[in-house]
Amino acid sequence: MAEPVPLPADPMELKNLEYRPVKVRGHFDHSKELYMMPRTMVDPAREAQEAGRLSSSVQSGAYVITPFHCTDLGISILVNRGFVPRKKLNPDTRQKGQIAGEVDLVGMVRLTETRKPFVPENNPERNHWYYRDLEAMAKLTGTDPIFIDADFKSTVPGGPIGGQTRVTLRNEHMQYIITWYGLCAATSYLWFKKFLRRTPGT
Repeated sequence: MAEPVPLPADPMELKNLEYRPVKVRGHFDHSKELYMMPRTMVDPAREAQEAGRLSSSVQSGAYVITPFHCTDLGISILVNRGFVPRKKLNPDTRQKGQIAGEVDLVGMVRLTETRKPFVPENNPERNHWYYRDLEAMAKLTGTDPIFIDADFKSTVPGGPIGGQTRVTLRNEHMQYIITWYGLCAATSYLWFKKFLRRTPGT
C-alpha cells in the first residue's frame, strides 16, 4: 500500500485519488451516524477459505458512516468506520466502541456512486443507504462531500471493524469489444472493396 498523504484541502483534487490512502486528525460526531446496508464484512482470509463452496458463513450487517471533523483543515468529512453485524446496528449496543476525543486516522478515498440497476433507492428517512450518494449524505449530516474508508488499524474493541474497502475497477470490456469489432469490420470492407470487387482486366 502507498504511504498515506494528508487529505487535500481542495475536494477537486480527490477526483484523482480514489483508493489512495490519506491521513486525517480530528474527532467523530457519533450523533449523526449513517448506515450503508445490507453489507457483508470484507475478510480476505475467510473468502479465500470459502472460495468455491456452495454455502458460506457470511454475516449480514451494515457499514457505519460517521461525520468526522478534521482539526487541521477545519472541515467535516464522512468516514466509513467499518462493519457491524445487524444486531449491533444500534449504537447503544456498542458504546465502548464510540471513540471520544481526537484521533489520527488513515483511510482510503472513495468517490460518489451512481445507483446501479436493481439497487434500491436510498432511504434517508429510515437511514438506509444502499450506495454512496455523497451529496445527499453530506447535506443530511452537514459535512463536505468527502468520504474515506477507515483502515483496519482504526478498529477498537466493541466498535465497527475497519478495512472494509472493496476495490472495484471500471469495466470497459464492452467498449473495447465494440471498438475492435468496428475496426475489424471497416478493414474487411476496405479489403473486399480493393481486392474482391476488382473486375478482370483491371
